[in-house]
Amino acid sequence: MSNSEPSAQQRVASGAKFHTPQGVTAIKDGIKSAKTAPTSQASERLPKPPWLRVSIASGTKYKAVRETVHEHRLATVCEEGHCPNIGECWSNGTATIMLMGAVCTRACKFCAVDTGNPKGWLDELEPAHAARSVQLMDLRYVVLTSVDRDDLDDGGAAHYAACIRAIRELNPTTAVEALTPDFCGQRDAVATVVNSGLQVFAQNVETVERLTWPVRDPRASYQQTLDVLKYAKQAANTDILTKSSLMLGLGETMEEVQQAMEDLRAHDVDILTLGQYLQPTKNHLPVEAWIHPDQFATLREQGLELGFTEVASGPLVRSSYRADRILEQNNLGLPVKAATEDSSNRIAAIQL
Repeated sequence: MSNSEPSAQQRVASGAKFHTPQGVTAIKDGIKSAKTAPTSQASERLPKPPWLRVSIASGTKYKAVRETVHEHRLATVCEEGHCPNIGECWSNGTATIMLMGAVCTRACKFCAVDTGNPKGWLDELEPAHAARSVQLMDLRYVVLTSVDRDDLDDGGAAHYAACIRAIRELNPTTAVEALTPDFCGQRDAVATVVNSGLQVFAQNVETVERLTWPVRDPRASYQQTLDVLKYAKQAANTDILTKSSLMLGLGETMEEVQQAMEDLRAHDVDILTLGQYLQPTKNHLPVEAWIHPDQFATLREQGLELGFTEVASGPLVRSSYRADRILEQNNLGLPVKAATEDSSNRIAAIQL
């Protein structure tokens, strides 16, 4: 990552092809403009409901995190994924570090990370840079994520594990959560990562089974993610927690969400996060429904009844959002409104 901000002339239009500083040809924000432009009006052009308003990113701590991230050439899912919570998280001195570069080999239709083929490129200094950044930010809990790297034989597992070990060596009291690729289901790769010193292993199903392939890249699968999550616990040499996440508002029914939660529990997943899908650019899948906060409250209660250790549920909840507070078992400190009886059967307060 460059230490300086791109000028207006250097900025690349969403959906356009460009070349990274490493010489990788990529598509900005992951989805080509002409290829998959949605036929319905993009939800970003319509007023959002009031519960989706967020604070503008600013402040001394925000700037300090930004400088640390850029100085150490780190990618973050906060920036690359257009996360709506970047202002809150960075202002509180935390960031989710994205490993193995900023170009993903997959093109999921919900995700704004650039896509392309890095052709084996990795930053050999990344483990040291990531460890030093965690130290500078004085994090007691860090979330790591990464792009998919199908161009590497092990999906990048060895590099991912090296980053975790480096962080733990320099920051022995820092807990590590790893939100990983599916490694194409390779068990050896999963075992490499889970035995590198992490405390939480996460892999997201992202959506209900029926919508997997409209939403995710064809190389991903609902069952493969479930299998990876189950095997992670089996392969771990120490006790770990497993975690997954669902986006809502993509056209799923509440019955399908309930089934997804049951499937995750059947594969021994401990922690679940539920949040509203937000369309990152006009080229990505449109939002089909805005999910009311009361519905999220209902789903949280249903998930807890199924036996999850915690279900973090709310419109702006993301997999890594306030992750250090997940075991407080209080919905990350977010308000939990009592759900009305009829809210358990409605998909959204606003249908588009």
